[in-house]
Amino acid sequence: MQPKNMMKKKSTSASKASLLLFLCQMISALDVPLDLSQPPTITQQSPKDYIVDPRENIVIQCEAKGKPPPSFSWTRNGTHFDIDKDAQVTMKPNSGTLVINIMNGGKAEAYEGVYQCTARNERGAAISNNIVIRSSRSPLWTKEKLEPNQVREGDSLVLHCRPPVGLPPPIIFWMDNAFQRLPQSERVSQGLNGDLYFSNVQPEDTREDYICYARFNHTQTIQQKQPISVKVLSVDSLNDTIAANLSDTDIYGAKPVTERQPILLTPTGSTSNKVELRGNVLLLECIAAGLPTPVIRWIKEGGELPANRTFFENFKKTLKIIDVSEADSGNYKCIARNILGSTHHVISVTVKAAPYWITAPRNLVLSPGEDGTLICRANGNPKPSISWLTNGVPIAIAPEDPSRKVDGDTIIFSDVQERSSAVYQCNASNEYGYLLANAFVNVLAEPPRILTPANKLYQVIANNPALLDCAYFGSPKPEIEWFKGVKGSILRGNEYVFHDNGTLEIPLAQKDSTGTYTCVARNELGKIQNEVQLEVKDPTMIIKQPEYKVIQRAGQVSFECTIKHDPTLIPTVIWLKDNGELPDDERFLVGKDNLTIMNVTDKDDGTYTCIINTTLDSVSASAVLTVVARPNPPFDLELTGQLERSIELSWIPGDENNSPITNFLIEYEDGLHEPGVWHYQTEVPGTQTTVQLKLSPYVNYSFRVIAVNEIGRSQPSEPSEQYLTKAANPDENPSNVQGIGSEPDNLVITWESLKGFQSNGPGLQYKVSWRQKDFDDEWTSVIVANVSKYIVSGTPTFVPYEIKVQALNDLGYAPEPSEVIGHSGEDLPMVAPGNVQVHVLNSTLAKVHWDPVPLKTVRGHLQGYKVYYWKVQSLSRRSRRHVEKKILTFRGNKTFGMLPGLEPYSSYKLNVRVVNGKGEGPASPDKVFKTPEGVPSSPSFLKITNPTLDSLTLEWGSPTHPNGVLTSYILKFQPINNTHELGPLVEIRIPANESSLILKNLNYSTRYKFYFNAQTSVGSGSQITEEAVTIMDEAMASRQVDIATQGWFIGLMCAVALLILILLIVCFIRRNKGGKYPVKEKEDAHADPEIQPMKEDDGTFGEYSDAEDHKPLKKGSRTPSDRTVKKEDSDDSLVDYGEGVNGQFNEDGSFIGQYSGKKEKEPAEGNESSEAPSPVNAMNSFV
Repeated sequence: MQPKNMMKKKSTSASKASLLLFLCQMISALDVPLDLSQPPTITQQSPKDYIVDPRENIVIQCEAKGKPPPSFSWTRNGTHFDIDKDAQVTMKPNSGTLVINIMNGGKAEAYEGVYQCTARNERGAAISNNIVIRSSRSPLWTKEKLEPNQVREGDSLVLHCRPPVGLPPPIIFWMDNAFQRLPQSERVSQGLNGDLYFSNVQPEDTREDYICYARFNHTQTIQQKQPISVKVLSVDSLNDTIAANLSDTDIYGAKPVTERQPILLTPTGSTSNKVELRGNVLLLECIAAGLPTPVIRWIKEGGELPANRTFFENFKKTLKIIDVSEADSGNYKCIARNILGSTHHVISVTVKAAPYWITAPRNLVLSPGEDGTLICRANGNPKPSISWLTNGVPIAIAPEDPSRKVDGDTIIFSDVQERSSAVYQCNASNEYGYLLANAFVNVLAEPPRILTPANKLYQVIANNPALLDCAYFGSPKPEIEWFKGVKGSILRGNEYVFHDNGTLEIPLAQKDSTGTYTCVARNELGKIQNEVQLEVKDPTMIIKQPEYKVIQRAGQVSFECTIKHDPTLIPTVIWLKDNGELPDDERFLVGKDNLTIMNVTDKDDGTYTCIINTTLDSVSASAVLTVVARPNPPFDLELTGQLERSIELSWIPGDENNSPITNFLIEYEDGLHEPGVWHYQTEVPGTQTTVQLKLSPYVNYSFRVIAVNEIGRSQPSEPSEQYLTKAANPDENPSNVQGIGSEPDNLVITWESLKGFQSNGPGLQYKVSWRQKDFDDEWTSVIVANVSKYIVSGTPTFVPYEIKVQALNDLGYAPEPSEVIGHSGEDLPMVAPGNVQVHVLNSTLAKVHWDPVPLKTVRGHLQGYKVYYWKVQSLSRRSRRHVEKKILTFRGNKTFGMLPGLEPYSSYKLNVRVVNGKGEGPASPDKVFKTPEGVPSSPSFLKITNPTLDSLTLEWGSPTHPNGVLTSYILKFQPINNTHELGPLVEIRIPANESSLILKNLNYSTRYKFYFNAQTSVGSGSQITEEAVTIMDEAMASRQVDIATQGWFIGLMCAVALLILILLIVCFIRRNKGGKYPVKEKEDAHADPEIQPMKEDDGTFGEYSDAEDHKPLKKGSRTPSDRTVKKEDSDDSLVDYGEGVNGQFNEDGSFIGQYSGKKEKEPAEGNESSEAPSPVNAMNSFV
């Protein structure tokens, strides 16, 4: 299903606009305020044809307004009705409505007649329509004797209802004695006259309680006709009746039911006429008899049936056209057709029309001396005649008025005066009815008045019409003008619409349309104005609409509905489901801008709509929720086309639950061999509901079907009926036949047994056959029960055999099986590989060779060779240790292999063995080989101790793995200066028997980096690195301080001081040049600290102090007594020279850590004094 998103928007302001426009058109003639003199106007009256309930009081309405309030009088049947003389009749106070008291003894029939009300005051008289009062009637059915209807099967039948004539006519329906409506169809239906028509009767139509009921809605009563009996005589029953009345020698027999072509039961003949009035509902009917039952079709000759007003009812036997007009006149043909032929009937329809208004007269308000007209125009078929009355009296006999002139359907008034005020009645009538309208002429002289309340507030939504009301009255009719703002100019132009009733329309109001609008009404008697306010609001919008959702049962789903609205409007959110209220269920959670449904069920499927309402507009958006689930199981499984090896299975799919079924799985159960176990049979596409299934013999089948969709699998269907196939020879033999000996003197033959349904019959057994390969021996066979293994004993060791296994049952053998090759049991190999040779490739890798053993001595499947090797001793240490043998396996018939991971300068032994499926053969003689020397590992440790001013002591351990005879140690070292640069590299060769060394003639307070490794005759091993620092003593520190007392240094410092003094004097002179300045200016001049040479406190020279550069050189500050480098003395870290070193020395002064070869980035600690101090350095310290 495609996703569905629907959004619609409606504006309350727009709907108000439409309503106001409609009202504007209706009241374009001025309404006279009730505080001014005016003739009567009828405001409410009873309908022209008034049918009353005889059990209730009769109320005949007549209400009118006028100034002064009118008085009322009535006529009955054309003469004055004196209500004071009839105690049962009263008139409501201040009203002309009559109440005739029937419930206290009066009879409604006595007051039937034609009533007319007159409302009169000093300015004229208005009259009501002629109101015809009739009492409703619901008479009983006349008693009649009804004969049973006996009709032959296939004939037509009409049961007549003929209800009593009531007022209004009753509603007819047919029921039985149990008050159940009789079923109707194309064959049996009720006509417009209430009769029950049978196009052809069937035996099931026989019954004795066909009852016609007439319901009189006005009196809420139902009348019942006596039951009608119908007996349908079938052909068989007719033959039995004839046979009972004839002798055995007579030839008899009723004709079988024969098919008949259609004939019309109603209307009769080939043509008929129908007259209907304009605006009514046209009902045309055709009911036909025939067998088979005819089908009705309608056409209009020379035209088309009106598309939007045509309906077919009563199984297309009734043509219904609503709101008919003269254009619907014409010939309508109904055609009844069955397989034997057709018949037709033409109904000539003529649409007449009671009078209807073209222009109804409207009230006329004139000022003295003005002219005016009353127009009364009506149409009808035939065309109605127009007559005028004044104050209820025909104008021809009414008092003359020189200001009026009657011209057919128009009365012309000229130079009217106050005495010209009157009520005029226009009557348009023809043979089908009449129209009566009152319109007064009211002559007044009144200055303008505005009826709209002052400062009325109008609020609209932007881009919608704004209608500002200015209801007014005046005589003469005032002119209306509109202004925006208190002193704005008059409004003109296409952006405004000015209505006759004073309303100002802004067709497309914008935000800048907001403001005050002034309406001015003026005539020759005066002027008046009124202000109204307009506010234009932002429209309400849904910025995130609900979206189409697909959810599984028991899931959770949310619809969002986020809105944006004018801040001055308060929105309310309503959620609907399928255009109705949400279910009263706690699973539905309505949030501020969302709807959440918990634990979704199938009933939640549908369209959800969020509606946002404000006082001015409304928007809505909808989305569809589709609840999906696994399909319901298929049902009604049916087996057809049963054959020995196939059958057809069909089924009816269950509900797919909104997710299409993709495929069906078919499973079967073998009730004979594996009852209760279901097996996969096949699957078919979801569009297929039948399948041809292949069957096996001797299986008691049951089938079931499972439907699958994207959500998952359905529950299995109910099993089908069982179907047992006949037994037969086996179709196949056992699979996976093998021959493998478990002992040296046997052959074990195994196979996979046939499954129960593969046996094809009872008595499943196996014929096992074998013979030695490459010998012309006969097959040896044995028949065994339904097992999967047979052991042949006394076989030679590991010889090939030809093997076959054949299935058989009580009905015979399976087809000839294929042969497989097997072997009797294996034994351990007899000999060891010979001519084992070892070639040492390097100190860690050797290659071993051997000759293959003869295949006959293997006595089994050759799996490969195993090489066992182990280290005997290390040649450098001459010490034995625990022997750990290693094994390498070389698959197949390989004759060499590589031995990796050997230790250098060691003695090894190895042997080789052949391997088969039984195990390993004897070992070859041990072969000894030695590995050559290699490079040693790194020394086990390097410690640097006893640092002095110019020496360091180094101690080390020999390599853990010398890998040969050590020849010497190599020591390399170099200094590291304060810029992290490495100095020249010095190399020293040390005899192999040494374990320590004192390095002398080193620089004081200098960091050194050491590289140390061992050597054999092959080469150098990996190196170990360390760093250490020589120390600085007190004498050296003292000498460093004494440098500052040398003469050359003192002279240099004096020169620098003199230059600074001269600079300060020059600055002082420039500051004081030109006289004294205010303090504020001096402060501003001194604001820059860069040009202030003296301190404000004491006038001494300013200093730029550096805490690091000016720390005093305390005794031992660079090398503490505990020989550790303190963190606060330097921010340098030795971690950059090793892996995770913490920059400390051991107790003996050796440095902890190992140089990793990482590039030095920072100066080493304690290296500041690697060079003698210079005057420049001293200068830097001073500054």
